[in-house]
Amino acid sequence: MRTQIHEVALGDVVVFVPEIFEDARGFFYESFRSDRFAALGLPDHFVQDNHSGSRRHVVRGLHFQWDPPMGKLMRVTHGEAFLVAVDLRLGSPTFGRWHGAVVSERDRRQIWAPAGFARGFCALSDWAEIQYKCTALYNPRGEGGIRWDDPEIGIEWPVARPILSDKDRDAPSLREWLARPEAQALRWTAPQARVAPAMEGARP
Repeated sequence: MRTQIHEVALGDVVVFVPEIFEDARGFFYESFRSDRFAALGLPDHFVQDNHSGSRRHVVRGLHFQWDPPMGKLMRVTHGEAFLVAVDLRLGSPTFGRWHGAVVSERDRRQIWAPAGFARGFCALSDWAEIQYKCTALYNPRGEGGIRWDDPEIGIEWPVARPILSDKDRDAPSLREWLARPEAQALRWTAPQARVAPAMEGARP
């Protein structure tokens, strides 16, 4: 089976689609395989799996972890959602910029956003489930958040009045986060290799 790179955004955010076998019985695909991921320059080691369910117009985010920094591989396994990544890496040529994509259980796209990116999503269907693999274990003392509607970031969310947690509603702005010493933990380093949109994993 192969994995098709669909898009590379902000230098390091990768949108890709696995090969899917479908017939009258249903479907099958490999959502993760370490050797194929490594061949494409994607992460091949994850230490935690998370599964989130949300009703329509729930916005979760923007979340990130700075101790230890955490990358996330996201996909929608039920319904449809707008997935977002924001570059928080100091020194990055795309610092403060965002990338968003509508992802569904039908298109089965996945989005990789490395450590140093804040992530969030908005549920677009009546019920949406998002699963994501993490490169670091969750540490409540090392997590952070940025306000979902920070005008300096300017995310074009598909909802005007989202359903938010108190924590997300009261999250600091990007400018307020940058004033904290912890912001220094998220720094950009020039990559040694990049994936290309036309690359594919080798066939077995």
